[in-house]
Amino acid sequence: MNITGSYRNMFRIPELKRRILFTAMILAVYRLGGHITTPGIDIDAIKAFFESQQGTLVGLYDMFAGGNLKQATIFALGIMPYISASIIFQLLQAVIPYFEKLAKEGDSGRKKIAQYTRWGTLALAIVQSFGISFALEGMGVVQTPGVLFKIMTVITLTTGTMFVMWLGEQITENGIGNGISLIIFIGIIARYPTDILNTGQALATGQLPWWTALFVIIFMIVVIAAIIAITQGQRKIPVQYAKKIVGRKVYGGANTHIPLKVNTAGVIPIIFAQAIIMFPGTLGAFFPGNTVMEAMTNMFRPPHIVYILSYSTLIILFTYFYTAVILNPVDLADNMKKNSGFIPGVRPGRKTAEYIDRVLTRVTLPGAFFLASIAVLPDLMIFWFNIPFYFGGTGLLIIIGVGLDTLQQIESHLIMRHYDGFMTKGKLRARK
Repeated sequence: MNITGSYRNMFRIPELKRRILFTAMILAVYRLGGHITTPGIDIDAIKAFFESQQGTLVGLYDMFAGGNLKQATIFALGIMPYISASIIFQLLQAVIPYFEKLAKEGDSGRKKIAQYTRWGTLALAIVQSFGISFALEGMGVVQTPGVLFKIMTVITLTTGTMFVMWLGEQITENGIGNGISLIIFIGIIARYPTDILNTGQALATGQLPWWTALFVIIFMIVVIAAIIAITQGQRKIPVQYAKKIVGRKVYGGANTHIPLKVNTAGVIPIIFAQAIIMFPGTLGAFFPGNTVMEAMTNMFRPPHIVYILSYSTLIILFTYFYTAVILNPVDLADNMKKNSGFIPGVRPGRKTAEYIDRVLTRVTLPGAFFLASIAVLPDLMIFWFNIPFYFGGTGLLIIIGVGLDTLQQIESHLIMRHYDGFMTKGKLRARK
């Protein structure tokens, strides 16, 4: 069933319709909470501050918070504490045997890790909200600073983060798609109407020539198509399983494959690289007037060649690092050996692990370079064409990745429903 048919039929299935409407309702609640300001904040003052923080860690954090941080809403922390906790526990699985053992225990182990992640989210939210309360007072945007303001801010922002996390889990369980990803998704695309309006104004005033706008639109279509191709691209390693005879039954003997994605690490390497490359600019903001800090800040700001080379190198390194963390060739080889599986022409065990590692290294290389090019693309487009919006980078990768994942889940529901309907008709014919 193609995507056009999926759009046409997805509201004809009651269960799928209920899931889609439930997801839309939860996302609407999230956007509504993004307009409720934390008590005691001067909105105009904090907006002026955030306009000066573009290209810093504060601006990056605000993107994942869906713009709630610069408006100091009750969802100012957004889902970022949960993302940070998830990444931390995912990395711990690679270095601490206890968490590695939990990850291999199946559903029970994953539930324990999920519970640890929730507690980690709570701890990070408390620490970060406490830091934000101090930062807000330092900005001079608080109407009545003091201990009561700090306590109220910690309670408000921490509760907001835990509520957003709960909303995401409700979408995952009762809606369609990954709830946490969809919350980030809706926060990013919420900025697009403003970008479209600014582009229209730039065209009307002549700041953006029509031929430049046409070229940019064509280029955007090409880039989106390339991201979709890289996101879905994979290298399939064939695997065969030996036949086992137990009594009178024959087990195994199936042919399958190991799908190694071109972009296994997803968007995480860009997030890691941004956190490091934006640190000099964030540090320089605290030392205004310092010549050395200003020079360092300008050096690590686009479109400086040092920024582009450093940023691209960090992304490539983090792509290989995070791929090695989440995909272990030795574990894959051991699991295949335990289940009597083998790669044709490759010996089981160590040789299989070496083969998978070699293929994974080669497959990851184009994905790493593509991530680096997508990450520096927005800054280059703004510098070369003076376009009034930010196209590419982390936001675009998240939007396309989440969109594809959600469409695939809708497609799965439609195919499942079609299969159930066919079996029902067959049973009715058999009864007749």
